[in-house]
Amino acid sequence: MSRLAQTAGLTDVQQEILSTVRDFVDKEIIPVATELEHRDEYPQQIVDGLKELGLFGLMIPEEYGGLGESLLTYALCVEEIARGWMSVSGIINTHFIVAYMLKQHGTQEQKDYFLPRMALGEVRGAFSMSEPGLGSDVSAITSKGVKEGDEYVLNGQKMWLTNGGSSTLVAVLCRSDEGHPEGTAPHKSMTTFLVEKEPGFGEVRPGLTIPGKIDKMGYKGVDTTELVMQDLRVPANRVLGGTTGRGFYQMMDGVEVGRVNVAARGCGVAQRAFELGVSYAQQRHTFGKPIAQHQAIQFKLAEMATKVEAAHAMMVNAARKKDSGERNDLEAGMAKYLASEYCKEVVEDAFRIHGGYGFSKEYEIERLYREAPMLLIGEGTAEIQKMIIGRRLLEEYRFQG
Repeated sequence: MSRLAQTAGLTDVQQEILSTVRDFVDKEIIPVATELEHRDEYPQQIVDGLKELGLFGLMIPEEYGGLGESLLTYALCVEEIARGWMSVSGIINTHFIVAYMLKQHGTQEQKDYFLPRMALGEVRGAFSMSEPGLGSDVSAITSKGVKEGDEYVLNGQKMWLTNGGSSTLVAVLCRSDEGHPEGTAPHKSMTTFLVEKEPGFGEVRPGLTIPGKIDKMGYKGVDTTELVMQDLRVPANRVLGGTTGRGFYQMMDGVEVGRVNVAARGCGVAQRAFELGVSYAQQRHTFGKPIAQHQAIQFKLAEMATKVEAAHAMMVNAARKKDSGERNDLEAGMAKYLASEYCKEVVEDAFRIHGGYGFSKEYEIERLYREAPMLLIGEGTAEIQKMIIGRRLLEEYRFQG
């Protein structure tokens, strides 16, 4: 284990899980990640290995066949996996957000039906809020679910669906106006629908089309897609929690978990960038000595290590706060904001340390340089995080004049 990014107070079970995951990352992910990423190839063998480790059931309660572990354990596993290849952490992240939303908000029938198969990785989750025209403004969604008998008919177009092709269960946020009078606040007329589908692309069930993979600068391997609903029929018992109008709150609860996850990914990518930078700096010689002995490079390494350590500490704090049952939107927003910004900076410094070789696809840092920017926008941009942080601070420090 490295000196950086240690976590105090872990149980023997947590340490054993993390040690197993780290070993898997070092042996099964890092050696093949760059090659798979350059081919934009889905890492099926790695995913099968994660299934065998039980990682798809990590946070699912034991009564549903999962390991019943905490958000902290999950976040630390994500940190390790992202250190190997960030795309793999994306494959399990959306799965876990859906499993968490089911655990927290699902009806008993929904939990019994989905969670045991999700724990085994047989059902794979994705979730969908964003649309082509709205980005971070979730309250402006236009996708709609209209009740017809004991079904809802869904219409609309969704965007930026991680695991859109490989998933078999998608939690989709739509507007549903029945029972909500005219003038109801937009966020109170939204519902989360649990949509089952076949994996793949094209029309994956009547009324539901996954057009194909979006070609991205980085974050390759994992499929990012659109989702088009045209008179898609969903049974009324697939409204998450059984009650309409709760979708916005359910999704935001899931996003708090997602923001801790993105922070953990930032920590993992930054750690790997530091490892690559500090290793290369000791091998590369200029002016008769390793560049690590030049003060300019030592200063870079010192700054990089400090950022890795600070981001990890904030991520762990946000996870522990959520695990304690407390509201953690402030801490999750801060952790996501800091970890993603620091990740970008640490990766860039490692890139600079590599000099011209950093620009070569032969070197791993080239892949990290293209992956880091996704964290600046995933689960809400830095600007959105600052808005959340600012509003929460004003609630906490209200002027008593």
